[in-house]
Amino acid sequence: MGGDSFGQSKGHLIFTYGTLKRGFPNHGLMQSLIDQNDAVFLGTHVTLHSYPLVCGPNGIPYLINLPGSGHRVKGELYSVSTRGLGRLDELEGITLGHYERLPIQTQAEAEAEAEAYYAHRSFGEELWEKNGREGLSEYTEREASGFVRREDRPKDRSFVDEVRFFLSSSSSAPK
Repeated sequence: MGGDSFGQSKGHLIFTYGTLKRGFPNHGLMQSLIDQNDAVFLGTHVTLHSYPLVCGPNGIPYLINLPGSGHRVKGELYSVSTRGLGRLDELEGITLGHYERLPIQTQAEAEAEAEAYYAHRSFGEELWEKNGREGLSEYTEREASGFVRREDRPKDRSFVDEVRFFLSSSSSAPK
């Protein structure tokens, strides 16, 4: 079974750049999808164009939809079923204004038209400014060490409230 036929049969190519990657805090969901035949790992890819990749509150990584800024970002490409995509959308808070799933071009040996979860437009550009317009080319173990799991985050603020609080604080983001 080749990667191309599987990609077409699953229907959705998803580029992951942060906590969903292998060895990172939310990869358990992706592994569960793989185990249920709702996803397959297609390989390491890099974005065709540069994008800002920053860490926000709770060590959460955000890709920001400002092509041409930042760096080409290294991540992983997965082929995901419609059912699996629903589970990813739920994790990424699509309906809650946390992230937006939008097209992205990636490449390994060949280019791929995929989708990625970008910081929601309501705060993405502000996160880029807050980080001094300094982005990462890859979310690594160093950044992941600051990640706070959902159950360990403050209960008195929503995800978006936490981002707003982070953006309004006077200190700059950690490098």
